[in-house]
Amino acid sequence: MASNIEPILKDAMTSIEGAIGVALVDYTSGMALGTIGGGKDLDLTVAAAGNTDVVRAKVRTMEMLGLKDEIEDILITLGTQYHLIRLLNKRQGQGMFLYLALDKARANLAMARHQLKGYEGELEV
Repeated sequence: MASNIEPILKDAMTSIEGAIGVALVDYTSGMALGTIGGGKDLDLTVAAAGNTDVVRAKVRTMEMLGLKDEIEDILITLGTQYHLIRLLNKRQGQGMFLYLALDKARANLAMARHQLKGYEGELEV
């Protein structure tokens, strides 16, 4: 099965209103498997590695609390941006997350969450 990471990320950048950058990240290694967007103000490789720590900490906390549930997404709200982390929970996406940075002034957070969830089912890694 061929990977379709790049077309999915490109589609997310063009169809999600306010998208600044998007990445698919393996949180077992902290490596970005694909990135689109970003730039001098948002290094997606650094963001992928840093958000890996966030995901690992939350997964560990849930285990310590004995929560038998799945993380859908994690939202980090900055003054001018939203950073959305969508964990991939289907079998072939285990250990990965989609990371989306949004311009807060242009983004519709509810719609962005809905669209990002849709990409989860389309990804072939």
